[in-house]
Amino acid sequence: MGEPEAVGNGSKHALRRAVLRVRRTLTPGDLDAAAHALARQVLELPGFSTAATVAAYASVGSEPGTGPLLEALRERGVRVLLPVLREDDDLDWAVHEGPGTLVPAGRGLQEPSGPRLGPEAVTQADAVLLPGLAVDRGGLRLGRGAGCYDRVLARLAARGAQPVCAVLLYDGEVVDRIDGEEHDRRVATAVTPSGVHRFEAAEG
Repeated sequence: MGEPEAVGNGSKHALRRAVLRVRRTLTPGDLDAAAHALARQVLELPGFSTAATVAAYASVGSEPGTGPLLEALRERGVRVLLPVLREDDDLDWAVHEGPGTLVPAGRGLQEPSGPRLGPEAVTQADAVLLPGLAVDRGGLRLGRGAGCYDRVLARLAARGAQPVCAVLLYDGEVVDRIDGEEHDRRVATAVTPSGVHRFEAAEG
């Protein structure tokens, strides 16, 4: 990949537009290279490297790719949980049985076809991989606005679960400041193709 374009700081709406604009410029080669680099970074990350169960997600479009990572985890014998979007924007979970078992879902997503385990299943995970559009230096994560993963982080905190949580991003998507709201949840780690970013001020 070429040198990533910085996406700036500030309001959520402006940042979302900037990130999505930059992501639309990525070529298939860029996406593939980033996905493999991200897999290498995550597989060496403490917590993920020893996890028995990982809650992750199936990337779509120009999102940082998870395909190589999901298959590497399964090859290691890791139980991988993938989200199933519910009508109330909360997330159910099911076990990932391989790329051929993913089915099309709402909002252009892909989800596992197996039995639903319930929203609480994520609390069984030793490590949780989160999608995002950006993270700031305080660990504030910018999502797409539905609040799905803020609910996941809140559920983990409410149950006293302490899995390692990391957000997958491209280089250039760790920014100085995001204008957050009271319900926003913070994360301790972001992973980009070039490295791991840790946020000491973040919760969890």
